[in-house]
Amino acid sequence: MVYVYGLVGACFLGLGFVLQQEAAARAPLADILSFRLLLDLMKVPRWLCGIGFMVIGQILSALALAGGDVSRVEPLLATNLLFAMALARYISGQRLGRAGWGGVVLLSGGVAMFMLAGAPEGSDGNHVGALRHWLVLGSVVAVALVLVVIARHLRLVEEPPLLAAAAGVLYGLQDAMTRESSTILDERGIVGLVTTWQPYAVVAAAVVGLVLVQSAFETGQLRQSLPALTAAEPLAGIVCGIGVLGDTVRVTPLAITGEIVGLSAAVGGVFLLGRHPAMPTGTASPDGEEAAFDEGGRPR
Repeated sequence: MVYVYGLVGACFLGLGFVLQQEAAARAPLADILSFRLLLDLMKVPRWLCGIGFMVIGQILSALALAGGDVSRVEPLLATNLLFAMALARYISGQRLGRAGWGGVVLLSGGVAMFMLAGAPEGSDGNHVGALRHWLVLGSVVAVALVLVVIARHLRLVEEPPLLAAAAGVLYGLQDAMTRESSTILDERGIVGLVTTWQPYAVVAAAVVGLVLVQSAFETGQLRQSLPALTAAEPLAGIVCGIGVLGDTVRVTPLAITGEIVGLSAAVGGVFLLGRHPAMPTGTASPDGEEAAFDEGGRPR
């Protein structure tokens, strides 16, 4: 059921991202990186539908994380791009072609190779020291912050990949904290859960990540933001799973080689699919006209 929850959750996440981007593309640019952006988007039915899909995907992901290990579930969630691709292909009418099918093979094959080579397993995390725990968490948050700071010093059309990557990093952290919250709930009950910081970290990472990803969707093409988001989340989640929760993977030379090749193939597939012509290529202004960006995301 862990795999079922993970794959179905990825399906809803991918569909939700496409609908959110189509709505966010029409939001006022003055709202970028502001919570006002969420308030404006709440008035758009398509965005609410996309958020509904994402919430369903997050719930299913949480069920997968509750029954499985972060390092095992995260690669499954990366397949959300396959489902986003399917919806984008339906909307655009574009065929997959060699590049599209190549991306599908790389992404799905890379995930399968990582799972087989690494054989990730979870643990209770009790052997993870406080220094390592907070060092990994602090490093992950710092990476997200640095990405946002760099993005804000670039041109507007160059920001989406970095903002999306920062959101992906926070979503990976959120997944790890969801797994830890599930463990706390099992061991201490609801009272123990609400008196710890982990569930509040889940909410904070989710809200800030949502603002970042909607800002990325607002300022650029889906093909600019979704690959970075999809690649960053599992990488950050695996780092948190191993560094914070004590997940383990095989560390033999052959296994490490397979894990590196698998993750590299999956990331390559993510970016190959993300740049496929079927992905929505631009934004639209409130009056329905095309945004003034060319295929490279530069102002016309």
